Amino acid sequence: MTKFGEIISSSSPTLIDFFNEENSEKSLVHRVLRDVASALGDKAKVIKIDIAKNEKLVNALRIKGSPTFIIYKDSEMKWRQSGQQDANTLINLVEQFV
Repeated sequence: MTKFGEIISSSSPTLIDFFNEENSEKSLVHRVLRDVASALGDKAKVIKIDIAKNEKLVNALRIKGSPTFIIYKDSEMKWRQSGQQDANTLINLVEQFV
């Protein structure tokens, strides 16, 4: 979890998608995240974390559903939501913390 601490400590917002590789809707979520990352550019980071490969972190954060999106800034959780989100919603949310 040391790397996770480094990821979330950024002074710019970090959007994290906790996803399940077996999720049948993964291609849609990945397209949405590409659009979000493209729109935000250097203003924020967009990161995907596979739930199955990071069980300790998932348990520590009590992630129950896939996808779960979390926005961090300066090591503080600013927003969290499980379920599908569209690109515009995520972009607008992240931009609140830029």
